[in-house]
Order: sequence, then structure tokens, then C-alpha cells
Amino acid sequence: MANAPRIASPKSPSATNKRDVPPRRRRLNILAGTVGHFIEWYDWYIYGLLAAVFSSQIFPGGSSAMSLISALLTYAVGFVVRPLSGIIISPLADRYGRRVVLATTIGGMAAGSLILALTPPFSAIGYAAPLLFLLARVLQGISAGSEMQSAIAYMVENGSTDRRGLFGSLSNVASGLATLAATGMGAIVTSTLNTHDLETWGWRIPFAIGGLLGVVGLLLRSRADESPEFEAAVDSAADRQPENLRLRELLRRHPKALLQTAALSAPAVAYYTWATFLPTYAHLTTGRDLDSALVGNTIGLGLLVIIVPLCGALSDRIGRRKPFPIIGAAGMVVLFYPLLLLLQRPGFGVYVTVTVSGWVVLAIWQGVYPTIQAELFPAAVRVSGIGVAHQIVIAALGGTAPLIASAFIEAGHPMGVAVYMTVIVLVCLIVYLTLPETGRSGTHTTTPPAAASDAENSSTCMESTEGTP
Repeated sequence: MANAPRIASPKSPSATNKRDVPPRRRRLNILAGTVGHFIEWYDWYIYGLLAAVFSSQIFPGGSSAMSLISALLTYAVGFVVRPLSGIIISPLADRYGRRVVLATTIGGMAAGSLILALTPPFSAIGYAAPLLFLLARVLQGISAGSEMQSAIAYMVENGSTDRRGLFGSLSNVASGLATLAATGMGAIVTSTLNTHDLETWGWRIPFAIGGLLGVVGLLLRSRADESPEFEAAVDSAADRQPENLRLRELLRRHPKALLQTAALSAPAVAYYTWATFLPTYAHLTTGRDLDSALVGNTIGLGLLVIIVPLCGALSDRIGRRKPFPIIGAAGMVVLFYPLLLLLQRPGFGVYVTVTVSGWVVLAIWQGVYPTIQAELFPAAVRVSGIGVAHQIVIAALGGTAPLIASAFIEAGHPMGVAVYMTVIVLVCLIVYLTLPETGRSGTHTTTPPAAASDAENSSTCMESTEGTP
């Protein structure tokens, strides 16, 4: 095929994997990617979890509901910026390397978190307060818009060929642990501080911790190695293309993979609802205490971070497509409406049942989709491919999820949240039926089947002409 030189290095995936990477350096690289990813998403999630607490301090409004909506609109701005960052910066990771982009993203996220922690209230500086929050969310949006796809590619490419499912799942283990840490921190400050202290200064503590942890992540990532698979591909023609041509080739040659990647990311509408808004949803619709709801969410998240790597590791043995994204999405379609209906009943045990059930089906989906996304694209356009599809979907669905949920509640239709999530996931489920199988034993590779065939033909051609002028 004519596109082989543009998407695949003459070095085959097997040659890439034979590069001598000492096990200790491999572990350090995975640690840098995982810990940095954890810090990125801790900073991202804490905003949504505490929005109901700080909104009246930062955002003016005629009611607490209007202040909350203003805070969530600002939260959504970070998602709006994400696809722009994904489109502009992702090709840089394919051109100059994953490591430099990962080091840059965590610096931006930490800076945004520190701005949130230090911004005075509206009563002290007026409209400068919401403007500073807006600036912080833009910085964090730019960072997050480049983080996910770069981290997925970096961790999958640093993994051994028979454990890519496990290594790919670590990106979602990290984000799950980050959500767990953010939820736990939210539960601590809301349960240990009185209302006055919490609303005046207590909510700032989690943001300050996130900013300081960002420095740790920056140090780790600045000392990590570049991924061996990227280094093996840097001499290919695609890596010398300008970024606009690279994106054009991506859209022209990989439209199906882009659609599949978007569908794999779209259930994030449920993830963000469960992670950042379910406690607020329960508080607004049933009057549950916010601190007890956060504790319940922490329990569910603890289960998620156990299930995700188990699913990732299992996918290396039995395959990825049918057991995981399809079963996970089907579970969401079947359970979301009954779970939110059950939430109308009182009791802490009811809330735990709801949140745990949702996190189980989300974990089945989360365990494998990063690795599948990486395996849909060749290394030369991998970060760009994941980034373009993932960030556009996240901006459209993930960032607006809490805002849309709030609007349903304000309109008096709280169950509309469940209907909205179910319809989106049902569409994704249909697309999952078209996914190729990449994880079964003997097919472990991050080069898509068509690209692998092209690379083999290119390699054969090079060998037959070796020594020819």
C-alpha cells in the first residue's frame, strides 16, 4: 500500500520491542507516566467535587444554584479548550516525543491548581476572582488536552508486547486513584471543618496540595526516558511532515479508527457524572449530606482501581473487544436508569450500592479502552489520532456532563440525567461491534493490521534493494 512509508517505520514492531531497555529504567518510566497522570487528574477532579462549596465565594449569583451553574460553566471551559490543545499539541508529541509533552502538561496543571488555591473571594477582589478561576481552568484545559493521549501512548509503548493491556490500563488506574484521592480529600475537608471554615478557606487545601504535588510529577517526568517505540519511528517520513500535513493524513487515512476511538472515549459522560457530580446530584435531589456521599463515592472508586488493572491484564490473555468494552457498555445501558431511580430511597447503604454498581461497569470499560485506542494507530500518528478523537468527545460530552445534569435537576427532571447517559452509551455500544480484536495471545502489537502489512512489504522492498543506488 502506498501509505506505508508515511505511517510506519522500516523497523518493525518486533524490532522495536527488542531494543534493550533495562527493567529498572522501564519501571521508572512507567512510574513517571503513572504518577504524573495521577497528579494531573487529581487537580482536574477536585474542582468538580468542591464546586458546590466554593461557588458562592467566587461566583456572584442570585441564588446558590446560579452560583453553582457559573462554577460549572467555568469547569466546562477547561473542556472546551481541551480539543484545541489536543489538535495543536498532540502532533508535537508525535514529532518531538512523548516525554517533553508530558513534562510540559504537568507544569500547566500545577500552575492552574495553585491559582485556584490562592485566588481571593469575590467579596475581596470582585470580578477578578471568577476571571482568575477562568484563567486557571484554561491552563488546566490546555494541559489535560495533551495529557491523556500522550500518557496512553507512552505507557503502552514502554510495555512489553505481551502485557500492553496491563500497561495501558495503568493510565486509568492513575486517573481512578486520582479521583479516589480527590474524593477522599473532599470528604476529609467537608467532614472535619465546620461550614464557615470550609467555605472561607478549607476548600483551598486540596488545590494547594495538588499544586505542590505537580512539582513532584514534573521532576519525575523530566528524568524519564523517551519511549523506545517512538525513538524507533523518528526517521520515518511521517515524522518529518509539518503538523498540519500530519493531521490531514490522519483524517484521510484513519477515519474509521478515529470514529472508533471517539466511541471508546464517549462513555466518559458517565464517568464524569459518577466521579464529579454524583455526590452533588444526591445532595440536591435527595438531601443527602455531601460528606457522606463523598465517602460513599470513595468506596466505589476503591473497587474501580482494583478492577481496571485486572481487566487490562486479562485482556492480554483472552482478547479485548468483546469481553470488556461491549460488556461494560451494555452494563451501563441496563443499569444507569434503575440506579439513579434507586438513589431516591434514603440510606447510606443505598447510596453505596448505587455508586459501587456504576463504578463496576465503568471499570470494565476503562480497563481496556486506552490500549485499544493505542493499537488502532501506528506510532507515527498515535498521539495525534487518540488526541483528536478523544479530546473532541471529552469536550462535547465529559465537560458538559455536570452542567447538563444540573440543568435537568433545575428543570425538575432529575431522571433525565440517566436517559441522557444511556442514549450516548448505547450509540457507542453499536460502534464497538466494529472494533478489531488486538489483544488475544499471539496478536500483541501496537501497529494496526493494515499498517503492519504495509511495514512488512516496505521492509521486504528495502531488503531486496539493499546496496542499490
